[in-house]
Amino acid sequence: MRIVVSDTSCMIDLRKAGLLEELLRLPYQFVMPNTLFEDEWLCLTDEEKAALRDQGLEVRDLPGEIVLRAQGHFNQHASLKLNDCFALALAEEIEVAILMTGDGPLRRIADGNSIEVRGVLSVIDELEAHEIVPPQILYDALRLFQDDDLVFLPQEEIVRRLRRIGRLL
Repeated sequence: MRIVVSDTSCMIDLRKAGLLEELLRLPYQFVMPNTLFEDEWLCLTDEEKAALRDQGLEVRDLPGEIVLRAQGHFNQHASLKLNDCFALALAEEIEVAILMTGDGPLRRIADGNSIEVRGVLSVIDELEAHEIVPPQILYDALRLFQDDDLVFLPQEEIVRRLRRIGRLL
C-alpha cells in the first residue's frame, strides 16, 4: 500500500467539503507529522482528532534526523513554513511516498526533489474512480471549492471535473 504524507492544506479543504472521512477510505496509508497535526488542526476538537486517528490517519513523531532535514529545507527555502518542511522531510524519508499538499511552493520543491505530489483534485478523481462517494456529493464539493475564496484550486480544472461529473447526474 502506498503511503501518502499530508500537510494540512488539502485536508482542511476536504473537511470543508465533508470529504475527510472518505479520503481515509482510499486504498492508501495516510500519514501526517505530529507537529502539523497538533499545530495546524486547531479547529478540530480532541474528539475529532481521535476520530481521524481511529479512521486510519497515522500521526508520526519525527526522529531527530528528519527534524534536522526539515530545518535544512526551511533554511534553504524562504517560501516554506517550518511545518511544510516537516511534511517534505518525512515524504523524502519514505520510499515512493506521495506528498499531498495544496501549497504551491511546497509542490514545486517536492517535485524538484522527485517526490510525487497530489492535491485536492486528485483526491476527487480517486474518490470517483473508487466509487467511494456518489457523483452528486463530488459535484457539490467541486461547486463549494469553486465558490470558496479560501480554496486555491485551478478554476479550469474544477470546471472540467464539474462537466465530467455533471454528465453522471
